[in-house]
Amino acid sequence: MSDIHALVGAYAVDALDDVERAAFERHLAECPACQAEVAGLREAAAMMGGAAAAQPPAGMRERVLADITTVRPLPPPVEQPEQGHRTRSRSRALVAAAAVVIALGAGAAVLQPWDDDNASQTQPTAAERISSADDAETFTQTLEGGAKATLIRSRSLNEAVLVTSDMPPPPEGKVYGLWLDHEDAGMVAAGLMDGTEREIELQGDPATAIGFGITVEPDGGSDEPSTAPLAEIAFENA
Repeated sequence: MSDIHALVGAYAVDALDDVERAAFERHLAECPACQAEVAGLREAAAMMGGAAAAQPPAGMRERVLADITTVRPLPPPVEQPEQGHRTRSRSRALVAAAAVVIALGAGAAVLQPWDDDNASQTQPTAAERISSADDAETFTQTLEGGAKATLIRSRSLNEAVLVTSDMPPPPEGKVYGLWLDHEDAGMVAAGLMDGTEREIELQGDPATAIGFGITVEPDGGSDEPSTAPLAEIAFENA
């Protein structure tokens, strides 16, 4: 075996066969450098086991990506004769550390601040997504009693969302009916709202609609409006 020191990483994660393990343990008993490396790798493995439970600070991903552009790469190291053993030891430690990470695998998930699970927590709302479109249109109407209904529409996305504030609950046994007004078909059902929502995406084809309305309907909704609209917006006049 040309360099028994190179087995330190495999030994730390119990990846040696019986013959290699016996040989390395005989060497380990007489090599303080390998003893220190094994202890350090096992300590790192133990710390990584709890890494999955950690939550990254807010904004960490943005700071890391921003800082990357300011980091100056180091030149390749030039090994000096008197530092030869130290350089080889450091290289073995890096290789061994990589072996620990690979061996841990799914057993110790190292949390990255830009993992999919965390990214999903910062997905934009429907209102944010639609309002960011280049052709976004916003229509707001104040209802009787002071409630406000704001409709945001993007024709290119063919999406629309209703955002309300101070909307009272509908009468018992009733719901709010949401409607898109089409020139040929008239009022077409676009969703129901029980008054607890503050933001709801509309169904249907908002891109071709010429208006929007809110009515009070029986629980379960209606095929067509059954009451006078509480809010009625004509898109071309807004």
